[in-house]
Amino acid sequence: MLWNKVKKTVCGSLPEIALCIGLLTAVFVYAVPVYAQEQLADKLTRLHVIANSDSEADQALKLAVRDRIIEEAGYSYGCFEGEIDDGLLAQLQEAAQDEVVSRGFAYPVAVTRERMFFDTRHYDGFSLPAGYYDAVRVIIGAGEGQNWWCVLFPPLCLGAAGQDIEDVARGAGLTDEDIALIREDGTGYVVRFKLAELWGNVRRWIGA
Repeated sequence: MLWNKVKKTVCGSLPEIALCIGLLTAVFVYAVPVYAQEQLADKLTRLHVIANSDSEADQALKLAVRDRIIEEAGYSYGCFEGEIDDGLLAQLQEAAQDEVVSRGFAYPVAVTRERMFFDTRHYDGFSLPAGYYDAVRVIIGAGEGQNWWCVLFPPLCLGAAGQDIEDVARGAGLTDEDIALIREDGTGYVVRFKLAELWGNVRRWIGA
């Protein structure tokens, strides 16, 4: 009786039933990797540094500002705990501006926190699936040059301050599933990354 009611009110004819089953299957297939990505994203803060231009000097300055931001955030001392508030943003902006001026440039620096979309990225020893993440965004000058991005918290980039990536990730509260995802352990993770990326592109297209 229940199935007849569902068939009549939701699916109707047999072709529509097949379509319903296909849609439900697609939702489930997409939902699993998307949920895993969203759970991971809640535990990460990305870092996005954009150079003034693509000149050699501006690109070198970008890397110097990146290093200063990482140091200021507490990478070297393990004191950064992922709390991005207005006070820390102001501190990072001041440090970045000081670095720019100390190197003889007059570019303004803007440091903001944004929720933004990142494509799938492969780093040294780990990868991150596409999706929306919180990010500290550092724009130097006109912000028209090539950018650099990785992870501010937990400190997984630049050798993770000399520590093993898995140890750093686990110490920051990432689960074994999170770690398996970013390390691409086991089979099927390439597919899961691609599904998350496809879903992220759909969200961007519809403005969700």
